[in-house]
Amino acid sequence: MTVSRTVCLGFLAVIVVGTVLLMMPFSTSSGTWNDPIVALFTSTSAVCVTGLAVVDTGTDFSFWGQLCILLLAQIGGLGYMTTTTFLIMLVGRKFSLRQKIAIQQTLDRPGMHGSSQVIQSIIATTMIFEITGVFLLMPAFVADYGWDQGVWLAIFHSVSAWNNAGFSLFSDGLIRYQSSWLVVFTITMLIIFGGIGYQVILETYLWLRDRLLNKTTNLVLSLDFKVACSTTLILLFTGTIAFFIIETKNIKTFGSLNLPTQFLAAWFQSVTSRTAGFNGIDIGQMTSAGLFITIALMFIGASPGGTGGGIKTTTLRVLTSCTKSILQGKEEVLLYERKIAISLILKAVAVLVGSVAMLVLSTVLISITDPKLNFIQLLFEVVSAFATVGLSTGITSSVSVPAKLILIVTMYVGRVGVLLLMAAVLGDPRPSRVHYPEENLLVG
Repeated sequence: MTVSRTVCLGFLAVIVVGTVLLMMPFSTSSGTWNDPIVALFTSTSAVCVTGLAVVDTGTDFSFWGQLCILLLAQIGGLGYMTTTTFLIMLVGRKFSLRQKIAIQQTLDRPGMHGSSQVIQSIIATTMIFEITGVFLLMPAFVADYGWDQGVWLAIFHSVSAWNNAGFSLFSDGLIRYQSSWLVVFTITMLIIFGGIGYQVILETYLWLRDRLLNKTTNLVLSLDFKVACSTTLILLFTGTIAFFIIETKNIKTFGSLNLPTQFLAAWFQSVTSRTAGFNGIDIGQMTSAGLFITIALMFIGASPGGTGGGIKTTTLRVLTSCTKSILQGKEEVLLYERKIAISLILKAVAVLVGSVAMLVLSTVLISITDPKLNFIQLLFEVVSAFATVGLSTGITSSVSVPAKLILIVTMYVGRVGVLLLMAAVLGDPRPSRVHYPEENLLVG
């Protein structure tokens, strides 16, 4: 039982448990047994922090069903190994060597020392941001729905936003709050910090602490921090400008809004397209150019160590740096005056190739099962499922059962990762001491 198999089977186990719970009569608002396909799809979407839904979460599920979805999204956002390790800590058991190795590989840490402190820090960071989000969202929701419903709405949307899950209890997503600066700012900040990764948040905290305490020692920011932050800012800024320019003349999305709300909606769309999946506008009414930009942002996704999906910002930067090095005639790939190892370049290429292959396979299969679907809507749905975003043009509930099962598999593969899934199936690779002669090959 390798680490990759433990993680993959762990996610499957959580999905199965969630499916059983969501099938129960107490999970539905009607009090009857739920459709197994609906329960399986919703459980997978929650555990994989996707947000795609075949039914209305706010009306078709009872309070207990909504709570189950929220807990599944929390487990999926934290990750299987983080959640199980935290439970082990709660019961007072000590870590075995296998568990320490699993934590090290799952969190991509250099060593096994301090594993319990890392898990505690991740849980504490999660609680701080989610609780802060609840208090910031309460004024808007309580004013509209009263204390009981308003507090629950604040809790649900804060947890969903931090975990980049995209589930909402409103039938129109967050369209009704597209002009609320408080709601948009709170949700987008939770999405950004949840998707940027724990390591970046920790380094930000240490940097601010040193500045406030006027420490003379300078904190050396890691390459992960520089790449994740710079790439995230570039994507957010570029996406906001692109959506504002393209959708401003579209009367069905931004055209009917005033100028400040248009900028706010463009910002929200740029943030949520990366992996969150909240609706700030009617996605089905977007222009083709807007949909393609959204697909590109969804495919890139969040940063490693975060709660989002996609190929990750670091993968994008490594690949673009490779292209830059080739154009400049260099034989080394550099990022912020640091040389990128060949193994990381190979991993980035493998992630890209595996992701594209999965998208092509899913798109072809669904186009066979549902030939009447519009291609751009189909591609949008598949990319949204694989990148665990949850945005939809409105076809999720209308596709056939085989198409829903394909989307379920796509969401699962996107959450655990193509390389991790292949490692679980094929087993961990074994290093070889055999080296073969080098020969040129025509490329491009």
